[in-house]
Amino acid sequence: MIEARAAHEAHGARWARAALALRCLHVDPGLGAHLRARAGPVRDLWCAGLPAPQVRLHPDIGDEALLGGLDLTATLEAGRPIHRAGLLARDGLLVLPMAERCAPALAGRLARALDDGRALVALDEGEEATAPAALLDRLAFHLDLDGLPWGAVADPLGGFEPHGTPRMPDDAAPRLVQTAFALGIASLRAPALALRVARAAAVATGGDVTDDHLRFAVETVLAPRATRLPEAEEADAPPPPPVEPREAGGESAEATGPAPDRLLDAARAVLPEDLLARLASTHRSSGDGSGAARRDAKRGRPLPPRPGRRDGRRLDLLATLRAAAPWQRLRGGSLQAGLKVRAADFRWRRHEDRSERLVVFVVDASGSAAAHRLAEAKGAVELLLAEAYAKRDQVALVGFRGHGAEVLLPPTRSLVRTKRRLAGLPGGGGTPLAAGLEAALTLSLQARRHGLDPALVLMTDGRPNVARDGTPGRPQAWSDAEAMSRLVRSRGVPALVVDTGTRPTPQLRDLAGLMDGPCIPLPRADKGRLVDAL
Repeated sequence: MIEARAAHEAHGARWARAALALRCLHVDPGLGAHLRARAGPVRDLWCAGLPAPQVRLHPDIGDEALLGGLDLTATLEAGRPIHRAGLLARDGLLVLPMAERCAPALAGRLARALDDGRALVALDEGEEATAPAALLDRLAFHLDLDGLPWGAVADPLGGFEPHGTPRMPDDAAPRLVQTAFALGIASLRAPALALRVARAAAVATGGDVTDDHLRFAVETVLAPRATRLPEAEEADAPPPPPVEPREAGGESAEATGPAPDRLLDAARAVLPEDLLARLASTHRSSGDGSGAARRDAKRGRPLPPRPGRRDGRRLDLLATLRAAAPWQRLRGGSLQAGLKVRAADFRWRRHEDRSERLVVFVVDASGSAAAHRLAEAKGAVELLLAEAYAKRDQVALVGFRGHGAEVLLPPTRSLVRTKRRLAGLPGGGGTPLAAGLEAALTLSLQARRHGLDPALVLMTDGRPNVARDGTPGRPQAWSDAEAMSRLVRSRGVPALVVDTGTRPTPQLRDLAGLMDGPCIPLPRADKGRLVDAL
């Protein structure tokens, strides 16, 4: 009962902050907001209270729709270039759904618009990927309504009525800057936005800027940007000096402005306990879970057309006509007599596609590995399998033992099937490390020809004793393994080596260096380090 009541109070506090932030946007729309929440009734209720008018954007919107371009029909009729305005020319609050999919080019154009005074609300639905940093730095509010139950929400604008111009304490700005420094915030935009938020909150609630308004600014502007936990005050710290009364009115600064430690207390109250772990996780998962970007002639996300050689690309008819339209008067062309199009006017379609990633696990199932840590190696592989499955990567499994290697599982997305094959992997026999690398490299190159982006994860104790041709002998086995490692590097296949021996093997680190990849000893390889290296 007590835990349920505490959870209900926490949900109510989150909605209260989001509701007050919405009122502040009515007072000062230029503040902007970044809202992380799944699509649902809670987010719809909050978005319904946004100031009007609104201009909704798409994360894949092109430059012509955003910034404007040539009006083809009007240009051909008038015989001179006539331009039409883009969405940025419209008045209103910019709303960007699916902000986690916003391309860097679009983020730069929106950042320029924000610097010119436009207002933006970014709706983020991503779990790992988030909106570009260029936008997050310019948006005041960072709100999180994900998982908020419907029973904890109410009308966010009920009885809202803005008041007059509030009075700001003289020491508000320095204290907000000190708080931002204590939280590890390097950008000066953050305390400046926090000051505007405190003023807007005072206008929304009435009266001058008080301690509560500054705490609200810290909770919604500074705390979400924190990169470190504020240091706790020492128990034997000297007491603060007495505050001199103000000359006018005889009021003390304590009555009109909060002390820095009270602002830090407000930040500590909303900071998650696993802040550092979340920051590390965000750093590891900064990608969007997709493979490398590549240009494609026919498939993928459309890019702005460009002139040049065809190279198997299709003609963009509208873009070609737009390029030729301004020159029709000089060329003697018209709608009646026919348009005159030259080779320099041709515009070819371009697309950007994302290759799927393939993680090839190369597992040592020889007698030495089975006697030591084959079970632990299988557990580590399962951790990496779960991470790969969460990112929708394809996985493959190659096992080597005895006199050769075998592809136990071709590329697949089936986590259950991969775990079943891994659990049934027998142990025993020699260690043909070179054969395992050869089989994994062959599989990787085949997958690359099918459009996949492969990477190798080699898990072995580093004791090869079988050469590439199946003959026993440690010197030749090491020589063949080194040659295959150089070949892996020359073919541009990324590799990770996990040392599964009871003690780290220096030769494995050298082998990883030949493949230009990291080497992690399994005794110190937790899930975070493995995923980070992968």
